[in-house]
Amino acid sequence: MGMERVWMVSVLFIVLVTILGLYDLPQTMAAATPTVIVVGAGMSGISAAKTLSDAGIKNILIIEATNRIGGRIKKTNFAGLSVELGANWVEGVNGDQVNPIWTMVNKIGLKTYYSDFDHLANHTYKQMGGVYEESVAQQAYDSADELSTSSQKLSVSLSRRRQTDMSILASQRLKNHVPSTPIEMAIDYYTYDYEFGEPPRVTSLQNTEPLQTFTDFGEDYYFVADSRGYESVVHYVAKQFLTTDKAGNITDPRLVLNKAVREIQYSQSGVVVKTEDGSVYKADYVMVSASIGVLQTNLIDFVPDLPAWKLLAIYQFDMSIYTKIFLKFPYKFWPTGNGTEFFIHVHEKRGYYTMWQQLENEYPGANCLLVTVTDDESRRVEQQPDSETLAEIMDVLRNMFGKNIPDATDILVPKWWSDRFYKGTFSNWPIGVDQHEYDQIRAPVGRVYFTGEHTSEHYNGYVHGAYLAGIDSANILVKCAKKKMCNYNIKPKST
Repeated sequence: MGMERVWMVSVLFIVLVTILGLYDLPQTMAAATPTVIVVGAGMSGISAAKTLSDAGIKNILIIEATNRIGGRIKKTNFAGLSVELGANWVEGVNGDQVNPIWTMVNKIGLKTYYSDFDHLANHTYKQMGGVYEESVAQQAYDSADELSTSSQKLSVSLSRRRQTDMSILASQRLKNHVPSTPIEMAIDYYTYDYEFGEPPRVTSLQNTEPLQTFTDFGEDYYFVADSRGYESVVHYVAKQFLTTDKAGNITDPRLVLNKAVREIQYSQSGVVVKTEDGSVYKADYVMVSASIGVLQTNLIDFVPDLPAWKLLAIYQFDMSIYTKIFLKFPYKFWPTGNGTEFFIHVHEKRGYYTMWQQLENEYPGANCLLVTVTDDESRRVEQQPDSETLAEIMDVLRNMFGKNIPDATDILVPKWWSDRFYKGTFSNWPIGVDQHEYDQIRAPVGRVYFTGEHTSEHYNGYVHGAYLAGIDSANILVKCAKKKMCNYNIKPKST
């Protein structure tokens, strides 16, 4: 009798868990199935999630691969200072329209500093030492400005007549003026690579000249230097819909950290998202906010494979690498004061430690410099020991300021390209990609939706682009989920 009773209880238990659908399911699936899973908690992912919540879709789950929110807006400690590894500026301020990120920054009260680039002609250094005479340097800068203005006029003309796009370099060739001397290459690098992370030979003319960010929001830059970090703007958006504790820390169970998504299964009935640790999550829809660089790798496996048109559009876009190298010294040996913040190092090798910034305004008394490299130089620097990078930098500085300057006591080299969760810093619009491919990049595939700064129609590559893209992509999903308006129109290829 006793054994029979035990057997009956066991059978009843198996029947019960089978009916309830709990047998052999991961704990993560025991909770109510969310309507939307958002992959990634950077600015675009958080912005999309907030937009969904505001539209009444509150049953969401945000899955983030790292231990924090913010994505490529990330602070770190360097020699006792809070510095930004990724995005650092609010770009596009004091124009006819107000940049939404500028509004947030001021709402939070983050410390920002106007970046004054107007005095570069006074601080352009020769490769082997000494500063160019102001009149010589100014003539080179004026020539570069004229060339840029000509490229802008050509771009507007091509767009108006719906003619084929070209690279910025091609527009320079049409003017019979390709920057070729060391100082011309350095100024060209400042004009384009320092902004887009890639050289003019690969960058689209029509989608960068003139730049919509500056046309809409203004041409001023403000550098964020605050112990709370630029990532505070992402927290500001997140805390408008995610619950927090009394200390202001996000405690909402709809945000899950340290879960790297490795597979997304999708069908007409829903999606299944699997993470690296074996967790499995089901939902009606998924919003993928991974960078274009990540989408170009095999980190996330889509099952079935994304269609060929989608993959081709993703693979055609560019992921730039923009490396801000921070240096600390025992004392200052560079000019300080008004008009000295930025200076340029001219070298026969284009982009070789060209753009410099002294940070006395932002970090008084810290004796810090910032030098920026991009593209192939970023890849090279990431793959060599920091000690080699420091040795190269010190050679450059001693050529500029003399042999007796002190060695740096600290160096910080961000490595975005090497990080599998980012694979670069921001997208750049390359030649050959027009509105057709852009629409394909943003277009949903069944129940899989996409967002990120790379899906921003006018502001790709910028923090405000990421924020606005999250809103736009979420609204596309809302139309489908709530209004059953699921068609997404892709503009035909320009001819």
